[in-house]
Amino acid sequence: MEQKQNNKILLHACCGICSGYPISFLKEAGYSPVVYFCNPNLDTRQEFERRLEAQRTVCEHFKVELIADEYNHREYLDYVKGLENEPERGLRCDKCFELRLSKASQKAKELGIELFTTSLVISPHKNFQKISQIAESIAKESGVRYFAQDFKKKDGFLKTNNISKELKIYRQNYCGCEFGRNKQNGM
Repeated sequence: MEQKQNNKILLHACCGICSGYPISFLKEAGYSPVVYFCNPNLDTRQEFERRLEAQRTVCEHFKVELIADEYNHREYLDYVKGLENEPERGLRCDKCFELRLSKASQKAKELGIELFTTSLVISPHKNFQKISQIAESIAKESGVRYFAQDFKKKDGFLKTNNISKELKIYRQNYCGCEFGRNKQNGM
């Protein structure tokens, strides 16, 4: 376990479902998580608001601070321009992770928090090594350290799903971008 000098850690949260167990894990490990909801990849304002409301419920349950970025889907579309036809889990997804993790490291630095992590890695559909590699690269440039914790270990994905069911929060069925939704629906 990482040695903590300052117990604050910024947790980039992709959604309420995925953040429940990471928040619980970090608190049990002695950290004071600050949750950062930063998801310009979400394809509609309605989806953004639904996921943000679920995130609020989770943060209230665990009594942790929530900071939410403004909805700015254009930022995401500009960032992944030219990669629209990439397959799921391909280069477009890597760029999406890079965008959100860059913003998380910047937010941590702005808040004077020396450590950040992400709930993205709890999903069995996400590659822990790939996301950690992207985050480590960003951390080197930003001067903020990345805490690489594979939250899906020790039944983390099951635990986070149980938390979301207990809290009765919105449970989405796609990553959030229109490209993922279209591929899922066979479009």
